[in-house]
Amino acid sequence: MSNLVIVESPAKAKTIQKYLGKDYEVIASMGHIRDLPKSKLGVDVDHDFEPVYVDIKGKEDLIKDLKKKAKKSDQVYLATDPDREGEAISWHLAQMLGVDMGQENRVTFNEITKNGVKQGMDHPRKIDLNLVDAQQARRVLDRIVGYKISPFLWRKIRKNLSAGRVQSVAVRIIMDREQEIRAFKQQEYWSIDAKLAAKGYAKKPFMAKLYSIDGKKLELAAIPDAEKAAQIVASLDGASYLVANVKKGVRKKSPAPPFITSTLQQEASRRLGYQSLRTMKVAQELYEGVELEGIGAIGLITYMRTDSLRISEEAAAQAAVYIEETYGKAYLPSSRRVFKSKKNAQDAHEAIRPSDPSLTPERVKKSLSAEQYKLYKLIWERFIASQMANALLDTVAVDIDAANCVFKASGFSVKFDGFTVLYEESKESDEEDSAALPPLEVGMPLHLKELTPNQHFTQPPARFTEASLIKTLEENGIGRPSTYAPTIATILKRNYVERDGKALKPTALGEATTKLMEEQFPNIVDVTFTANMEKSLDGVEDGTAGYADTLRNFYGPFMDTLEKAEKNMDGTRIKVPDEETDVVCELCGRKMVIKVGRFGKFLACPGFPECRNTKKIVKETGGLCPVCGGKMLAKKSKNGKGYYGCEHFPECKFMTWDKPLEEKCPKCGAALFQKTGRGAVIHCLKEGCDYSRPVKAKADKSEETQ
Repeated sequence: MSNLVIVESPAKAKTIQKYLGKDYEVIASMGHIRDLPKSKLGVDVDHDFEPVYVDIKGKEDLIKDLKKKAKKSDQVYLATDPDREGEAISWHLAQMLGVDMGQENRVTFNEITKNGVKQGMDHPRKIDLNLVDAQQARRVLDRIVGYKISPFLWRKIRKNLSAGRVQSVAVRIIMDREQEIRAFKQQEYWSIDAKLAAKGYAKKPFMAKLYSIDGKKLELAAIPDAEKAAQIVASLDGASYLVANVKKGVRKKSPAPPFITSTLQQEASRRLGYQSLRTMKVAQELYEGVELEGIGAIGLITYMRTDSLRISEEAAAQAAVYIEETYGKAYLPSSRRVFKSKKNAQDAHEAIRPSDPSLTPERVKKSLSAEQYKLYKLIWERFIASQMANALLDTVAVDIDAANCVFKASGFSVKFDGFTVLYEESKESDEEDSAALPPLEVGMPLHLKELTPNQHFTQPPARFTEASLIKTLEENGIGRPSTYAPTIATILKRNYVERDGKALKPTALGEATTKLMEEQFPNIVDVTFTANMEKSLDGVEDGTAGYADTLRNFYGPFMDTLEKAEKNMDGTRIKVPDEETDVVCELCGRKMVIKVGRFGKFLACPGFPECRNTKKIVKETGGLCPVCGGKMLAKKSKNGKGYYGCEHFPECKFMTWDKPLEEKCPKCGAALFQKTGRGAVIHCLKEGCDYSRPVKAKADKSEETQ
């Protein structure tokens, strides 16, 4: 028999072909082969929202080839990705190729390994029409929202804007945070720290914080200024410090669960600095198959679009073998760990894990690109650590009396490192280190080495990062694992949001658009409404809600809202304020403003059309070119990678990846540059100068909080 297996990508086809052998031909559909037309709505709203699909432009030859091969084959297997999108692609292929949907010809692979492929091929099933309807309902709903509201935005604000069921809420969430930051009023407060030493431990002092005065716990504003802090310090002059209470305990620290899509994107952002699209691209490569030295093509991880924390018995057993062999029996938990998925999780797949835990990161490193290795190492370590024993910490909390004040100190020491020997989850903000305290007993006198008042100011909530935005979208039930990365990419591309370092900051356009949406389409940007809509769409997937009914319930009220918006804003057009800069137009003297064009941002004179002066946006770094002394400018390559080049280009062709510094070389006087990453150094790049020194670790790490 001739068997045809259709998958989505050539990389996946190559890996699966290796396992199936010569009796099978595995080919790729290159993703979707049909879609809604770009030029019109493509949905018959009067006849149960029937979608009108067309062949995707440019895939004519591929479709012809697929039809030819399917006709010659005795059996066609549809093996696209194991999710809603993959199910829909299989359905489209079946329709186009005349494959009988009554037959069990749909196969799915949770992992692209020999066993994973065999399991999939041994258990074919019929196409899940509920899953197909769920994908179509989302696609049609997004098309209705986008194609109905977007033209409205073009007329009322500017061309080429878009609205979306998930993207508009995401921008609203970012905008709400910005409003909180603007409304924030900074408050001064002070704390007082005592540097103390126990007898016999003079060289190992510890810090204690003032906790209460006259039995009253200090609130945030209890010490509002320097004067009050000085009064408290003065009142403690000559006071004796005695240990009043010692509380010892053992704290268990449990490992984080294995990754799901959202947590993988968050951790890769925090730990590796990867944007969510990059994370998903690399994860797709690891899933579809990598050519390993001495092994051949193999999928290194399970399917990466999942919100389930389930782990197979086989994978858990493999992890246990590795843990016992590598670390010893003490590092295994007393019973197998089972992590509970959230209520609305789709449990068709396991959590993201290595398909073969015995393939350690070091074992496969030679065969992977740098980014593949880093992401695989993250996934592998997280999974293995999730199957390990708890860490145990010996904790000590101490109350110290001084006059009418109580100071508190706490510390811990590691009793058993457990899973932390391999991996610990990174946090949104750095937790304060708490070192081990010296042996302390009740009634023990302590020596005061220093009493320090510290000034603080309350901080506004931080802007969202990709990691914290994904976490918020997930917590609020907005979107699904597959939508987070493209949603963030869209709102950046549309210039509703821009990056400020790692932070996501709304633009003037994003602010104006969100304000209009809040006023005219409140439901579309409402978190609760969007989350409930998501639940309705999930109902289509599990068969508790009908495709047409779900869309009908949304469409009627939505069109009424659109009609009202058209009336409310008849003859009105919103002007988006330009962002003024300090750059002066040399032709007319006005301050130039930032505009956004087809190729990104540029400077333009606000006197248009009288003055048509425009300029590229130049970002100076403060450093100087070591060749000609010109200013060093921050630039971007064609693929978006940042680098630094001389302002006198092309006359001076000096460029570097290293960050220019304002600091001068003590040896030759030229500007210094900082090389980041492994082997980070501050060095001189002037020809003939060899000055270099290591980069000192910063005392304070920058916070990335939500």
